[in-house]
Amino acid sequence: MTIVYDLQELEEAMKELTAFAGLGREGGLSADRPVLIDRFLEDAIEVDVDSIRDQTGEFVLGGILEHVEEAGVHSGDSACAIPPPNLSQDTQDVIVEYARQLAERLEVVGLLNVQFAVKQGQVFVIEANPRASRTVPFVAKATGVQLAKVAARVMAGETLEELRELGALPEPIREGHVAVKEAVLPFQRFPDVDTVLGPEMRSTGEVMGIDKTFGLAFAKSQIAAGEGLPTGGTIFFSLADRDKEQGLEAAKGFVALGFVLAATAGTAEFLNSNGVHVETVVAKLSEEGREISAGVDAVELIGAGQVKLVINTPRGRGPRSDGYRIRFASTAHKVPCLTTVAAARAAAVGLEEWMSNPLTVRPLQEFLGLGSSAE
Repeated sequence: MTIVYDLQELEEAMKELTAFAGLGREGGLSADRPVLIDRFLEDAIEVDVDSIRDQTGEFVLGGILEHVEEAGVHSGDSACAIPPPNLSQDTQDVIVEYARQLAERLEVVGLLNVQFAVKQGQVFVIEANPRASRTVPFVAKATGVQLAKVAARVMAGETLEELRELGALPEPIREGHVAVKEAVLPFQRFPDVDTVLGPEMRSTGEVMGIDKTFGLAFAKSQIAAGEGLPTGGTIFFSLADRDKEQGLEAAKGFVALGFVLAATAGTAEFLNSNGVHVETVVAKLSEEGREISAGVDAVELIGAGQVKLVINTPRGRGPRSDGYRIRFASTAHKVPCLTTVAAARAAAVGLEEWMSNPLTVRPLQEFLGLGSSAE
């Protein structure tokens, strides 16, 4: 699966498919080997819902998880939060009703995971899976309801009402804290792999951050995933044209926290013209990797240890693109690199809250009202 943004990228993707990928090996395009092209919902919020339905038709919500990265990034590679920080109550109500109707029409007995995309208040169903999803353990820890155990007993013939009476189905804890799931990605072990997140899942594990606000929980999740967030220094920006408007919000947030910005020429011009000062403008690389203008380039800046965080959204793919070299340098020098503006905005919020509210450690049981002993 490949995401393309213009005709040039579409042509390159088709050449790759027909020459080197599966279609090329199988004899090229034909009626039996078509290429399917779907229109992509740009800047949509992806949402996961885990729920349970029993044999009587009763439906209970496990949780609504709002993804940090926009729709198009594989759900296994995207961070997500519960409760959803940006969805209105009306939108959440629509999402739950759609999930309930799907469970009823599919006659599900047990778990149902539904993935949605939300754009400008309109809810789209991406897919529905009548099974346990990877988010079930996370939802269980975030809400205090053991969804897998409840679903197993429902599938064995018990009803949700019976489990409620037995104390096996408590009311979920949905207020007082925010939990963030973050993917653990193996890029340090595979330095030649492009770190841009996309529709193919590459994570090798997951971690959870939990605190009283989204920003603090997100900061904890980044530390747990091994990336961490800097508390000072230079942040390097290189944004595709389609991401500049949204990236401006993150840049303003970082500057307000005392960070210094470095950026490529186009990004620097945009930020400066919108009142965000860029301290260092770096040179652009040619397709052979040589500078085409005077001054230090991004790879040299990262290699010299002068950059603490890289925010690079892709303009193109492949080892000849500037973005690839920037991301490769970030991996080689162990500098955290964010490849979506959504993650950049979340990082700015997390750092703002972290700097004003030092992170603390509390047992999960305290967040769920279970006391200090594990239950």
